[in-house]
Amino acid sequence: MSKHPTLLQQFRSFCFQNRPKNIEEAIEYFSVFGGMGWNVDTSKNLDELIKEKVLNNYRYIHADITKITQSNKLYHTLLTAVATGDRREHSAFKKANVSRTEGENAIDFLIENKLLDREKPQAKPLDEEEVVSDKLLFTLPFMRFWFAFISPYYKGIKEGDFKEFQEAFTNKKEEFSDFIYERLVMELIKKSFEDDPLQKIGSYWDKNNHIDILAKTKSGKIIAGTWKLSKSKAKKTDLNRLKESCANTELNADIYLIFSKSGFSSELKNEKGKELKLLTLKNLNSLIQELSAHDLIDNQNKKY
Repeated sequence: MSKHPTLLQQFRSFCFQNRPKNIEEAIEYFSVFGGMGWNVDTSKNLDELIKEKVLNNYRYIHADITKITQSNKLYHTLLTAVATGDRREHSAFKKANVSRTEGENAIDFLIENKLLDREKPQAKPLDEEEVVSDKLLFTLPFMRFWFAFISPYYKGIKEGDFKEFQEAFTNKKEEFSDFIYERLVMELIKKSFEDDPLQKIGSYWDKNNHIDILAKTKSGKIIAGTWKLSKSKAKKTDLNRLKESCANTELNADIYLIFSKSGFSSELKNEKGKELKLLTLKNLNSLIQELSAHDLIDNQNKKY
């Protein structure tokens, strides 16, 4: 498995190589196959491609992955816990039923071997004595898919029985790409503030509160944002909820930002201005403009 570039670099490479017809299709297929450098025929049904490229090649891909994980059951259990949980480190330890010391040593190994990265909250919690757990991110979308849906059902898959996998993936398929949307929205926001570049961007969380997007520009402006990834339009109540979260954490935002896959209510559109930015799927297209051969990552992974 090759070393990982950034998620945006992986996404641009995937789109140049495989030419999906629209941004939604690109994200859906990238969420499963991203980071591996495989040729993916996005005109084919996703379930059909998973069977063709992954399930039918389980033994070969498993052998490649275990070269990194050293076939360590604890590492596999933790990776599945991260892939299927809320990504907080302490939640992964609890889900994997491991002690903090044992879990931290395992996570250090997985980060050192470039399967995971750490994410820290963008601001300190109000209660400075509160211990806030880091979050863990997969460096390659395919690895997240593998440990969410393939590794937990390996017994059946290696025998050619895909029923458990199919049930699990069908139940989670619609929301599985949400994580990729979230990371790409972060990249879009960076691009949207090129005139006043961001010094940092990420999320805020503590024991009681969560803000999807928290960023600070070079001039010192604070941006607080949220994403709406469901089929319903974002409404003014979503903005009010975001403002309430900021008030609860004593964060004074200069700019509020909402990304919505399904658009916005008329009431919310009327609020748009210098203090409120609204972003949609159409805006995400800017991340894959002017693709060229320079975007193609020279990937040494085996082709399936």
